[in-house]
Amino acid sequence: MKAIIMVAGKSTRTYPLTLTRPKPLLKVVNKPILAWLLDALRPVIDEAILVVGYRGDMVRDAFGAAYNGLPLRYVEQTEQLGTGHAVLQCEAYVDGPFIAMNGDDLYAPEDLQALAGTTNTALAKRVADPRQYGVLELDDRGRVARLVEKPQEPASDLVSVGAYTFTPEVFDVLRKTKPSERGEIEITSAIHELASRGDFHALTMAGYWLPVGYPWDLLAANEQLLKKMTPAIEGSVHPRAELSGPVHVGRDTVIRSGVVIDGPVYIGEGCTVGPNTWLRPGATLYNGCRVGQSCEVKNSILFDRCAIPHLSYVGDSIIGEHTNFGAGTITANTRHDGATIKSMVKGEMIDTGRKKLGAIVGDNVHTGIKTSLYPGRKLWPGTCTRPGEAVARDIELSE
Repeated sequence: MKAIIMVAGKSTRTYPLTLTRPKPLLKVVNKPILAWLLDALRPVIDEAILVVGYRGDMVRDAFGAAYNGLPLRYVEQTEQLGTGHAVLQCEAYVDGPFIAMNGDDLYAPEDLQALAGTTNTALAKRVADPRQYGVLELDDRGRVARLVEKPQEPASDLVSVGAYTFTPEVFDVLRKTKPSERGEIEITSAIHELASRGDFHALTMAGYWLPVGYPWDLLAANEQLLKKMTPAIEGSVHPRAELSGPVHVGRDTVIRSGVVIDGPVYIGEGCTVGPNTWLRPGATLYNGCRVGQSCEVKNSILFDRCAIPHLSYVGDSIIGEHTNFGAGTITANTRHDGATIKSMVKGEMIDTGRKKLGAIVGDNVHTGIKTSLYPGRKLWPGTCTRPGEAVARDIELSE
């Protein structure tokens, strides 16, 4: 069986993190989302077809011709004209039942592997509030009767999670599919047609589904997958450092005197931590990071080669590659009134649903000393702050 994985989109809702990389290359517990998917699929497929577009060269450079022995084929989607259009680009390379799926969500491996044993099936999940998803309505025989996108009054709590199996018949269906109101050919339209023939099914997930629609969704995904982390001490830990709970310390990493680490905490390779630093639960440092004297990091993700050298607090935040925080930089991560935090997305201030959220910082950002970042604020790649600045609005640059 083959799998078509769609990794072509630009993912503007996850700016500023995806201004400099495609979303499937965002890491969770130091592994790209796409790598999590390929690891889950390797036992049940013999080739993955990656539909690339936005910054597709980065995907090719990161994964090459094979991933851990799994052959990879790249297909270019020069115009992002919908999920159905992406699948159609792969027709010449598929000759039997196949998986088609999003490349920017995380799925429990056992569920993807169970999906591989089906045909004409949507992987589905029961959720508390289905209004933000495509809702699957089943007939009295348990087959999919229809799929309704984001209904205000859902008839079911069962939603499609963006992973399907099809037979090559779907290519004919997609060729006859009319573009949606957005001018795109959608997989959901093909599902409607197959369902009308009484030939489409739903497979309810048993494990996790972690959609990454917004930057802060990385924090939720990271928290979930840290629970599955294998603790290990591969670097050097000073005898006067205190470690408790599950902790991973990568190769060539140095933990200095006075450091306190309360797991779950993940620290990658080639990092330095301390002295006298506190890493609280959820702190995740990727490779080459430096967290120095008297810093505190809590439930935050530091991308490769971040530097938080001294006297800073990073809470519930995501910090991009090669970013340097000046001394005394503080991320505020909660409101005085205890309300959920709002953040700007595509020109609209939206409710994140989180009571704790710090800053979302792009790559190559530099903050001046004593910078204060308001909750939910974003700094675009390559931006900087002045000494003593209080950042109450996003700092953006033109794309």
